[in-house]
Amino acid sequence: MKLFSERELNSLNKHLKGILPSELIPWIINNCSKPVVTTNFRPYEAAILHACSSFEPGIKVIWCDTGYNTPQTYIHAKKVIDILDLNVKLYIPKETAAYRDALFGGIPRVDNPLHEEFTKQVKLEPFHRAMSEHKPDVWFTNLRKGQTAFRDSIDILSYSNDGILKVSPFYHWSDEALDEYLKAHKLPNEFKYFDPTKVEDNRECGLHS
Repeated sequence: MKLFSERELNSLNKHLKGILPSELIPWIINNCSKPVVTTNFRPYEAAILHACSSFEPGIKVIWCDTGYNTPQTYIHAKKVIDILDLNVKLYIPKETAAYRDALFGGIPRVDNPLHEEFTKQVKLEPFHRAMSEHKPDVWFTNLRKGQTAFRDSIDILSYSNDGILKVSPFYHWSDEALDEYLKAHKLPNEFKYFDPTKVEDNRECGLHS
């Protein structure tokens, strides 16, 4: 059962635009039973992880690691996990990178028909497996307006295709505002990040759309 109707969602999003994550997150968590936060440790992810774990220590953090992250991202992830003492639930593809390299000849280009299967293997299957196992009723993300055309079409509160309430507390925040947030809470950031399923910043991999 959905926590809010579509009509309520539209009304709430108008009201929540000026609400800080430190106010929004407790309200949401107090009205749900199985919240999770997802991360890929891309730039500015430390903000959502800090905001959620500060109010709910031990909240499940689902990390679907494609296996193709940069060395800098893995070092950054370890640092953030240790600083925030995160309860990470790690999900990885069933097939190894060596298996895909042999079959696909490396990472398929986005215009290659094999790219869709590649995306399923490294991101969509692990993600759906994670959601199936944890069955959350609320999914915290760090989606923000201005990232892609699809993300411009949603808001702070939206529903996934599976009917899970998706909450993006920093939806209206700029990079500059997030820089200040990270600085205030002495949190690291890392820009050397690569998503093999998106390749281009304005593309969606299918996880959110």
